[in-house]
Amino acid sequence: MIHREDGVLNIDGLSIEYRKFSGTKPMPTIVLLHEGLGSVSAWKDFPELLCKATGLSVFLYSRAGYGNSSPIKLPRSVDFHSDEAVRILPKILDAAEIERCILLGHSDGASIATIYAGAKNLDNQAERLILLAPHIFAEEKCVTAVEQAITAYENGKLRKALRKFHGKNTECAFRGWSGVWTDPEFSCWNIEEYLPFIKIPVLAIRGEDDPYNTIIHLDGITERVSGEVECFNLSNCAHAPHQEQEAQVLRLIEKFLRACRN
Repeated sequence: MIHREDGVLNIDGLSIEYRKFSGTKPMPTIVLLHEGLGSVSAWKDFPELLCKATGLSVFLYSRAGYGNSSPIKLPRSVDFHSDEAVRILPKILDAAEIERCILLGHSDGASIATIYAGAKNLDNQAERLILLAPHIFAEEKCVTAVEQAITAYENGKLRKALRKFHGKNTECAFRGWSGVWTDPEFSCWNIEEYLPFIKIPVLAIRGEDDPYNTIIHLDGITERVSGEVECFNLSNCAHAPHQEQEAQVLRLIEKFLRACRN
């Protein structure tokens, strides 16, 4: 039986909800970084399945403004990815007493993981990097998809779907995410500069039918990352590979981590 722990961390005066599944192997811990509309509960049963598949402990948290974490004042800064990676994530790892980790980020979370792994002058605790539906720059296709999501939110259907994951933070989570991606200043956002400084093994996965990005992001990661890179472009899959192709993604992750240990 896998032990599950739910709790709250105090980071800069804000309450950050977290969940941890304790694995049979001591270290490292897999740390999940959620997408732009994600939260602890939005990962559904993937964290527990990941713990079972790898034997490693899995730690996940909701960023401020999401899930049951403290709300924030809007608008978000257009450089919030960097702030989360360089300022907040190290505090999260320290508060959670995580000394060695494997970062697994989805979408915006993958961008945060990328920046953390490639940031200079940072006490980097990541040993491996797993990126799901990653973004390394602002792509017009993504902006168009976000604009369509705004329409769906205003019509009420998306708002209702998000409320079960964010509760009172629903408006904060959605407006914070959509506001950044549709901000004209964000059109210049690009994190490719971090890629050459990533020397740890990287696994990158996206879906062929992803409405938020194209394969150009996988190409950029393959070409620029200094460490070993494995990329997969999954068929019959859109923006959430870990849910739409759950079994395949779990196999790829388990194989990737097993190869790294050998």
